[in-house]
Amino acid sequence: MNAILPTPQLAVLRRQTDPRLEWLCAQIARNRFLPVPPPELHFIGDGDFRAIGAEFLRHFVRLGGLRPDHTVLEIGCGVGRMALPLTQYLDGSYDGIDIVLDGIRWCASTITPAYPEFRFHHLDVANGLYNPDGRIEGETATLPFKASAYDFVILTSVITHLRTADTERYAAEIARVLKPGGRCFLSLFLADAAARAGIAKGTARPAFRDAPGVELLADPEHPNAAVAYDEEFLLDRFAAHGLRPARAVMRGHWSGQREAENFQDLLVLEKGTAP
Repeated sequence: MNAILPTPQLAVLRRQTDPRLEWLCAQIARNRFLPVPPPELHFIGDGDFRAIGAEFLRHFVRLGGLRPDHTVLEIGCGVGRMALPLTQYLDGSYDGIDIVLDGIRWCASTITPAYPEFRFHHLDVANGLYNPDGRIEGETATLPFKASAYDFVILTSVITHLRTADTERYAAEIARVLKPGGRCFLSLFLADAAARAGIAKGTARPAFRDAPGVELLADPEHPNAAVAYDEEFLLDRFAAHGLRPARAVMRGHWSGQREAENFQDLLVLEKGTAP
């Protein structure tokens, strides 16, 4: 488990939204019939497993534009914290992929038997924090899915553990598997001028090291523990693959923002429809 990333904070804003969505998220958060993985598999962070999943379902729908008929890919699905709430919302199919084999085994044996349209896949990509002995280098990884197969791609706190070369590869793969007009929802750390000011003052959490480069690391000895990116650089790299923000970046609490939707920044990208 990552000791550098603080316990995820639930959203504090409750702007007016669809009451049916609010009802569904409330039901999911307190539904004791939805399974929870055993404690030894909680490598994805602390906090209330069901409540955090319900909170992000609200974000996917309200901020990202997820619809029930969408086909969804989640990169870094972990132990199904996002997949389980999605079983209560999606009519379309879902594929989850992760580099931690134990998590995939739990999801495949617990979720797929009840929801056959929810499939889980292991990709043995090396990562210094989660899979140090992985056979595949992240910068050469190819997702085992067809091009233009998905309406909606999810990465919650995945880019936060990837170095630059791996992040650039995933940007290309996300663009490949998304349909034209499809969207990608990410939670991550984006360093704009305000965030860099918070980092310089020591008020940002994680305590990233101020640096002029595109990467900021919380712990250089364990670089995959927490990575922030220069915002202009990262948006430019996504844009190079035809992925551009569908709405303004939603700032997180991490850098000192008082009113925020989430602890991390939230970014919604949309793939252009031009050939």
